[in-house]
Amino acid sequence: MTLSQYWSHKISDINQNSFDLAAKVGVRLAQCGLKLVTAESCTGGWLGQAVTAVAGSSAWYERGFITYSNASKCEMLGVQQTTLDRYGAVSAQTAQEMVIGALNRSHAQIGVSITGIAGPDGGTALKPVGMVCFAWALKDGAVRQEIQCFQGDRETIRRLSVATALQGILHLLSDATAVA
Repeated sequence: MTLSQYWSHKISDINQNSFDLAAKVGVRLAQCGLKLVTAESCTGGWLGQAVTAVAGSSAWYERGFITYSNASKCEMLGVQQTTLDRYGAVSAQTAQEMVIGALNRSHAQIGVSITGIAGPDGGTALKPVGMVCFAWALKDGAVRQEIQCFQGDRETIRRLSVATALQGILHLLSDATAVA
């Protein structure tokens, strides 16, 4: 197998897993009559790409924000500069403000945010490479947060982040329908 064939096969496997999860999310969102908004930092649009790879996603995907810089988090999502100064871009607090901002700046009823350190550089003892913060929320509802510390290279961390974000949406939808 050539190097090109190896990477083509590897990317195909990664995309298939993301696609399968995104398709499940789409089915659940459509069943609930909800639209999704995404706010991404370290994944750089990978979550939005996974979601829009599903045919018919325009029925349940409202929009996505790619806010890689701190300035974009403030300008596009309304993340407070004081939050960034106090907790940093990679924090549960920033993830929460990102998802709330995305919901407030969209027509979606459910949102997810991702902010983290994909590496290979940028980590510290307190915030190592692989630390990724997530937040999920229903509009006018409680916010669920999670912090993961993934192992692996940049691609692996980003791939696992997308999968975790999608699984979290399914979890939130499951909780919401159990209460309803």
